[in-house]
Amino acid sequence: MEIATVIVALVLVFIAWKVLTGIVKFGLIALVVVAAIWFLTQGGM
Repeated sequence: MEIATVIVALVLVFIAWKVLTGIVKFGLIALVVVAAIWFLTQGGM
């Protein structure tokens, strides 16, 4: 499931990059990255 988590995180980052602007974009990207790292360190599903 680690690969699936990374893929989902990358897709969310890509969508945020295309849709959002300014500081909100970077805040959401940081949130997605932190959530993916937390999910992976917890053992995934």
